[in-house]
Amino acid sequence: MRTLIARLDSAGDVLLAGPTVRAAAASSAWVTLLCGPQGAAAARLLPGVDDVIVWDAPWVGLEPPPVRADDIAAITASLADRRLDRALILTSFHQSPLPTALLLRLAGVGWIGADSVDYPGSLLDLRHQRGDDRHEADAALDLARAAGFALPSNDDGRLAITAPPNVTGLTGPEPYVVVHPGAAVPARAPGFGTAVEITTALLQAGHRVVLTGGPGETALTSSVAYRTGALDLGGRTDLHGLAGILAGADAVVVGNTGPAHLAAAVGTPVVSLFAPVVPAQRWAPYRVPSVVLGDQRAACRDTRARTCPIPGHPCLTSIRGEDVLAAVDGLIPRVKKRPAPQNTREVTA
Repeated sequence: MRTLIARLDSAGDVLLAGPTVRAAAASSAWVTLLCGPQGAAAARLLPGVDDVIVWDAPWVGLEPPPVRADDIAAITASLADRRLDRALILTSFHQSPLPTALLLRLAGVGWIGADSVDYPGSLLDLRHQRGDDRHEADAALDLARAAGFALPSNDDGRLAITAPPNVTGLTGPEPYVVVHPGAAVPARAPGFGTAVEITTALLQAGHRVVLTGGPGETALTSSVAYRTGALDLGGRTDLHGLAGILAGADAVVVGNTGPAHLAAAVGTPVVSLFAPVVPAQRWAPYRVPSVVLGDQRAACRDTRARTCPIPGHPCLTSIRGEDVLAAVDGLIPRVKKRPAPQNTREVTA
């Protein structure tokens, strides 16, 4: 049996699909993951994936490509070449699976399942109803179970990736806490001032702080490092290398963005600086020790806004450094010895 799992949006979404991928792999000879460009690096880290197809779908993303007949023909042919027997289409609660289902039907996929509130006609063999307020990872597993997939008995269903690399050459051997101040969606990032306050509070309490960020966030991480003396590793690794940094941390302080789910996938506790533009019960760090901070009843709640609609971004700027310090100290196992305070500016000089 050859199975396709489709998850076409971000890296974090793809990581949350990991347990469902493993459930499909348990009863499949081959698993293909269809993802978008933003999810490709994460897709290649998931256990159980044999083949990754990267395609920029016209119905996904904020800057989708135009619909072109030749592009549709090319991806249809690529899918048809895999001789796929069945497919699960994973979507967020506000997305429709039907455009992807039509594509898979054109590619000859014989059986297709998805969550859908819309009438699917002949596009779906399994039209599943998503449970209210289910976490994204749980909702995907619910669909998988309805389709007859099951995790092996020795799989606890947590997020997972292939073994992260050893990055002590970058981080140094001493214990550290990661602060990841950026986010792909601006409304979900804590902002420069809040990041500086959090980092300063952790450093003054004796934690060594490592700053991380993607290639587009290096100006932010370098500015926070300049103000605080934290070790700046922003833009220094690919996603797999970032997993290594997160895996070596005592805790990770991060907004609702892909690295939060990457931290969960390597089992590192998370202090989640969570802007309520999407619900925390659906997107909080999954099945890893975590503390959610931020005003979950703020006026931006459930707006799905990308840029904060409330002046001053109060849902996250209300978080104080001492709040994060208390959360970090509550998550870090007490058997770990905190390093003595040090002048980390000398490390980055």
